[in-house]
Amino acid sequence: MADLNDPAFFGDRYAQGYDSGTNPDPAPAVDFIAGLVSPGARVLELAIGTGRVALPLAARGLAVEGIDGSAAMIERLRAKPGGGDIPAVVGDMADVGVDGPYTLAYLVFNTLFNLPDQARQVDCFRNVARVLAPGGLFVVEAFVQDLTVFDHGQRAATRSIDVDSVRLDLEVHDPVAQAVTYQRVTIDGRGTTLNPLRLRYCWPSELDLMAQLAGMRLRARYDGWDRRAFDAASRQHVSVYERVS
Repeated sequence: MADLNDPAFFGDRYAQGYDSGTNPDPAPAVDFIAGLVSPGARVLELAIGTGRVALPLAARGLAVEGIDGSAAMIERLRAKPGGGDIPAVVGDMADVGVDGPYTLAYLVFNTLFNLPDQARQVDCFRNVARVLAPGGLFVVEAFVQDLTVFDHGQRAATRSIDVDSVRLDLEVHDPVAQAVTYQRVTIDGRGTTLNPLRLRYCWPSELDLMAQLAGMRLRARYDGWDRRAFDAASRQHVSVYERVS
């Protein structure tokens, strides 16, 4: 049986169709990250995946390296033009099994929440701080969980429906673990397809404490890559942490 907490699970399950899915446009993230460092800066992407952010950053002159839990994801990265030039290792991103120093590390598209529990998320912050140069930056993009969507700890939603198919989102919320287990279900002429996922969400204030424990501090927080102000209505955030010298 597949283990949703296995570092390789997401990539091994989704690598084949990852680039053809409904993933967010990486361009705003690329513009934001590139604006924080100088050309030639050594930067590290945790959960580098197929290189959707890393490759355009490398094209801008940054020395990008990466880690991913899935060999399947790294294989797809290396198959792309320029992907073989990006140093990338297979490993648990919480362990950050590389040597610094890096000017910047980043973890985008909610991927921090793929780590199974608070302890491993704290490990990730500590190990990022270990490989950052003094004053180095750690950029985290994540959603802010809306608890009002759950009814008795559950949520069911129809994503699309037509004559030949239906796509459903089913979710179960564990408020003690701060975890949501998802099952994205597609029923069509080919049968039933299940795409499971488990995320352990954090509140922004919790991330700030993790950073403090790791020797970092919050430098800035925005509602998104366009640097809009973060406020009580924000459903996502981009947070920039700085390693304390």
